[in-house]
Amino acid sequence: MIWETCAADLADRVTHRSSRWRRPVARIPRHVFVPAWWEAEDDQWVLRDPVNEGQWYPAAYADRSLVTRVGPRHADRAKPDDHPTGRPTSSATLPSLVVRMFQHARIDDGDELLDVGTGSGYGTALATHRLGAQAVTSIDVDPHLVEAARERLATIGLHPTVEAVDATGPLPAKAGTFDRIVATVSVRTVPVGWLTALCTGGRLVTTIAGTSLILTAEKRADGAAVGRVEWDRAGFMHARHGDNYPAGSSALLAAAHDIDGDDVTTGPYPVVDVANAWDLDSMLGITVPGIEHAYREVGERRTAIMAHADGSWARATAVGSEPPTVHQGGPRRLWDILDGIRAYWLQHGELPARGARALVTPDGETRLARGKWRAIL
Repeated sequence: MIWETCAADLADRVTHRSSRWRRPVARIPRHVFVPAWWEAEDDQWVLRDPVNEGQWYPAAYADRSLVTRVGPRHADRAKPDDHPTGRPTSSATLPSLVVRMFQHARIDDGDELLDVGTGSGYGTALATHRLGAQAVTSIDVDPHLVEAARERLATIGLHPTVEAVDATGPLPAKAGTFDRIVATVSVRTVPVGWLTALCTGGRLVTTIAGTSLILTAEKRADGAAVGRVEWDRAGFMHARHGDNYPAGSSALLAAAHDIDGDDVTTGPYPVVDVANAWDLDSMLGITVPGIEHAYREVGERRTAIMAHADGSWARATAVGSEPPTVHQGGPRRLWDILDGIRAYWLQHGELPARGARALVTPDGETRLARGKWRAIL
């Protein structure tokens, strides 16, 4: 099996023949950046550490994300019998999405790029192949990821600047350095350091944490940035500030499977798998950030559970599309908020977040507007 053939086939699948990203995808050996990865199997994480090209290349050159870190455990440092617990904390993003994020940035030859979220280093490699090493800076909060990416980039002859930095804090660059910033980690509000590092007229591409919303904005001379929420969608891990994510509400989410609510009502709409209903989940993420979800089906019986770190939780259960029995507790009624969003959708025919105009103030506050709808992050 020849990697060049696999990479060329991948380029055929994820780029148009006239795309300026076609050549980088066809020329970058993605397998170099994912020597091992985690896969979910039977409710646990299992290491995939390929011993030959037949095991390695089909996964490395598929248009799919490969989880490379779970909790604090890196796949390339793991043992075969390791089974880490927790949430994924880094991955090699599916190539088509990496290309789409770069396309949203409208990158021109000669632009200087800040790549936020080095991860495996594959996206950094694509950008460096296209723009040259002097034009690309990549940052990640994880020192091991940075070191590994730098070494793997060097093995294929690429030497961009790659540094270990918390992207939500000050950046190692002069003000106005970058023409483009592309983040493959999500943020709730745009870090001030990103706006400072972006030149006037420069373009930012990121995703809003807890949603599938892609935000694009161009910096004005007054330090603010204006743009929109794209009609496209993407999902990225939240930007981390340290070795792992906070514990969140996982314990409450688990407990909410069985406890009785302070309020028990009948809901007007069928049970929905919120996390996989992307527009609904995004609108809920704008309205009440930080909700965690669980969903299960046993025959025709469907159960959806939500929990928040403030102690709020909800469980809705029904058979098929029948009206659900809803248990809720804590300071907020999460399922009522969800039903309010669904009622808005039925009344207006769509949800307003996708396609909204965006203003990012110099201090990073993001304001969204579409029609009469407004939201401040």
